[in-house]
Amino acid sequence: MEFNGDHETGKANRLINEKSPYLLQHAYNPVQWYPWGDEAFKKAEDENKPVFLSIGYSTCHWCHVMEKDSFEDEEVARLLNHNYVPVKVDREERPDIDQKYMAVCQALTGQGGWPLTVFLTPDKKAFYAGTFFPKHSRYGITGMVDLLPRLSEFWQRDRKRVLQAGEELEDALKKMSPETKSVDKLAAVDLPGEELLDEAYRQLNAGFDHKYGGFGEAPKFPAPHQLLFLIEHGRRTGKQEAIDMAVKTLRAIHRGGIFDQLGYGLHRYSVDRFWLVPHFEKMLYDQAVTALAALEAYREVGDPEMAELAGKIFTYVLRDLTSDEDSFYAAEDADSEGEEGTFYVWKPEELKKVLGSEIGKLVADYYGVSEEGNFERGSSVMHRPHEDNIFAGSNNIEPEKMLKILKDSRKPLMEERSARIRPFRDDKIIAAWNGLMIAALARGSKILKEPAYLEAAEKAAAFIIDKMVSDKGRLLRRYREGEAAIPAFLDDYAALTWAYLELYQASGKTDYLETAERLNRQLSEFFLLENGLLRYSAEPAGEDSAGLIAEAYDGASPSGVSMAAMNFLRLGHLLQNNSLSERGKEIIAAQVSVVKRQPTGFTYLLSALGYAHSVNEASPHCNAGGSCDLE
Repeated sequence: MEFNGDHETGKANRLINEKSPYLLQHAYNPVQWYPWGDEAFKKAEDENKPVFLSIGYSTCHWCHVMEKDSFEDEEVARLLNHNYVPVKVDREERPDIDQKYMAVCQALTGQGGWPLTVFLTPDKKAFYAGTFFPKHSRYGITGMVDLLPRLSEFWQRDRKRVLQAGEELEDALKKMSPETKSVDKLAAVDLPGEELLDEAYRQLNAGFDHKYGGFGEAPKFPAPHQLLFLIEHGRRTGKQEAIDMAVKTLRAIHRGGIFDQLGYGLHRYSVDRFWLVPHFEKMLYDQAVTALAALEAYREVGDPEMAELAGKIFTYVLRDLTSDEDSFYAAEDADSEGEEGTFYVWKPEELKKVLGSEIGKLVADYYGVSEEGNFERGSSVMHRPHEDNIFAGSNNIEPEKMLKILKDSRKPLMEERSARIRPFRDDKIIAAWNGLMIAALARGSKILKEPAYLEAAEKAAAFIIDKMVSDKGRLLRRYREGEAAIPAFLDDYAALTWAYLELYQASGKTDYLETAERLNRQLSEFFLLENGLLRYSAEPAGEDSAGLIAEAYDGASPSGVSMAAMNFLRLGHLLQNNSLSERGKEIIAAQVSVVKRQPTGFTYLLSALGYAHSVNEASPHCNAGGSCDLE
C-alpha cells in the first residue's frame, strides 16, 4: 500500500503513525516517507533503488526551510518517490544513526549540520552526503531537481561503481574509528598529569574574547562544559583568570540577546560576537548545563548575578518545559508565523502601547529596543547594553525605583507576548536531557537553598524510573503520549546516573546513591569495553548501531563518555571502591591520544581528569565537575 502525504486531501504518509514530533511534521508531505526500519530497506532492495535519508529535528530552522522548499514541493516529491526510497530520522530519537552518517558527511565534505542528507545503498552504505539542499541550484549549492536525477542516473548506469564507493567509504571510516586503538589494561592506570589540563586552559585562554566573553568571533555558543572546566581548573590551581573568564562569559550571556530577557531561558547560540542576535530555538540541555555552570560560578565567587541566572533558567524550565507528568520537554522552536524570532522581538511603539509612553520609553532604552532595530524589519532583540547604576543615573532615577519599574513591567509584557503565536514545543521526553536537568535542579537546590528545585528534580527522576524503564529493567530513551520506546544509549545512562548522584548529594537519601550505582552497573555491562572504550548503543550484533564506538568529544553538552568517566570516579570516591575509580581512569586513558590533539573539545572529560587528581590529592572539594563535598 502506498501512502501519499497531502495536506489538501488529508492523506498522510507512513510517518503519521510515529510519535516523534519531527517525523509528524513531515507526515503530510507529498514525499512517501518511511521511518527508519526494515520495511524501507527491503523495499529498496526489492526495487533496486537507493535510499534517500534525511535526518533532522523538530526545532531545526534549516530543516523547516528544506521542507518548505523541497519536501512540500510536488516536483521534488515525484523525483524522490519514483527513483528513491525516502527515509526520515529524528536525530534526537536516534542519535546513533545521526552519529554514524554525520561522520560520513564530514568525511566527504569536511563539514556537517542539519538537515543531514545522505544517499544510501539498500544495505545502508552511504555513497553521497551533504546537508541543506535547496530545490533549485543557487549560491554554489546543487539543487534537488538537479541532484536527484543525476544520482539516480549514476545508480542505474554504474551500480557496481556506486556499491564499490559505499564499501570503500565504510572501510575508511572503520579505520578512523577509535575501535582500532589499542589500550593496555593496567592494574593501576597512569593518567596524564596537570600538563594536559594546563594546555587546555592555555588554548581556551588564547581563543577567549576578552572584550565580550566567550570564545572566538561568531557564531558564539554558550559551551557551558568549557566554563565548568575553567571554574574547576581555576579552583584547583589557583588561576583566578580561569574563573574570571567563565564568569565574564556567563555575565555576557545573561545580559545578551541570547538570553530571553523577558521570559528567561537560553536561546541556542548567538550569530554575532556580541551575544546580541540569537538563533532562537531553546534546548533543554542548554538550560541544564548553563545552569550548572552558573551555579558553580556562584559557589566560587559569590556573585549574585550568577545565582540570578541559574534561578531564571529554572523559572523558565519549570514554567514552559515541564510536562503535566513532571518530566521535562525537549525544546522550543525558533520559528513562529513562518519566521524566526517573531515571538521574541519588539518595537518601541509596542512597548509604549502596553506600558504607556514614559515607562515604555524607559523600558525600551534599558533593553536596547530602538527605532532602527537590531533585528529584521526594524524590530529588536531585548538585551541589556547598560550597567544598571549608569543607566539609572543617566535617566535621573534611583536604581531601586528603576528596578521596580522593570519588574512591574514584566507581567504586562509577558501577557502581551503570550497573545502572539508561540513557537512549536517539542514535547517528547529524552532520558539524557532530563538527566541533565535533574542534575542541575538538584545541585541548584543545594547551592541556592531552594527546596522547590529538589522537589521538581525528584518528581522528574521518579517519572523516568516509573515510565521509561522496560519490563526487563532496561532504560528507554524517549517517552511521548504514554509510549516509552527506543533502547537507551550511552548518554542516557550516563546523564541519569549523574542525576541520581546529584539527588543523593542534595538530599542525603541513600536510595538515590543505590540507584546511581545500579544505573552505572548497567552502563558498565551494556557499553564498557575491556580497553576503556565505550559503545554508543547497547543493541545486539547486527542492529543499526552495533559496534558504534562512542566519541568523547563534547558537543552542545558533555558526551556520554565524559559523563561516564566522571560518574565512575565519583562513585568510586563516594563508595570507597577502587575498582570503580580505576574504570573511570581507564575511560580517560583510552581517549588521551585524541584529547591531546584538541584539548578544548574534551573539556568535560578533562574535568573528570581534574577530579581524579583532586581526589588523589585528598582534596575535600571537587565541585565544578563532580561535587566531592559531602556536607
